[in-house]
Amino acid sequence: MKVIFLTDVRGQGKKDEMKEVSDGYARNYLLPRKLAVEATSDALNTMKLREKAKAAQIAKEKALAQENAQKLEGIIVKVSAKAGTGGRLFGSVTSKEISDELLKQHDISIEKKDIVQSEPIKNFGSYSVKCKLGHEISGTINVVVAEEK
Repeated sequence: MKVIFLTDVRGQGKKDEMKEVSDGYARNYLLPRKLAVEATSDALNTMKLREKAKAAQIAKEKALAQENAQKLEGIIVKVSAKAGTGGRLFGSVTSKEISDELLKQHDISIEKKDIVQSEPIKNFGSYSVKCKLGHEISGTINVVVAEEK
């Protein structure tokens, strides 16, 4: 019997995949537990509509990420930090601090896990920091670290 999986079933198939399984397995396990539906023309049409909607959603998210990447270009985030002798910071400027300052100064929300620092920021100065925006799109912001007064 051909079925369309509604959820991932370990060892059998993934969601929205169509596969041939034994009749008994389909009738006694998959169908009663609502893990799959029989592959009828209505079910196939529903699956195709879901795939189109999913593709449209992904395209929309990519466009939004691209737009956000363009917004980030040229943005300068100023971070204040305490320093010890010799101009070195106490600790370093973290992704969370950059995320918080970005939200305060420019009203742009990026999670700290999406901010990628190539190296820890431990001195005053200007740094370029990469931000992941989703769908393999990233933007770059400039972070200026100044002494806290």
